[in-house]
Amino acid sequence: MKEEATKIQAYLDVMVSSDPAELVDRIATLMTYMARSGEMLARAKRTLRAKKTSEISKTIINIAKEQCLSASVQNALLDSICEEEAFLVDWIERINRTCTHQIDGLRSLLSYEKEQIKFQ
Repeated sequence: MKEEATKIQAYLDVMVSSDPAELVDRIATLMTYMARSGEMLARAKRTLRAKKTSEISKTIINIAKEQCLSASVQNALLDSICEEEAFLVDWIERINRTCTHQIDGLRSLLSYEKEQIKFQ
């Protein structure tokens, strides 16, 4: 998922011209990326949840029971173990939202360009 997220992020970072055909094409591509990133987000969240309930989390719970660690310390340990998965969840969520915002912006640009064409 990281490779795919990197590819989508690179696309999101590209500036767009005011060419109406390019705007329409970009909206279509972003709609695909938005759907894809939604599915990726669900998978990333599932991976994060699985990691939190894995043998590592069981081991932490056993250690915590033996050493009487507080719930907040247990959660901090678990979060540190799942740091990479949590980052992926956050990143894909941002990609999904960025797709939505870019589509809205592109629609506005497209409307503006259509109005400019009318006046020419």
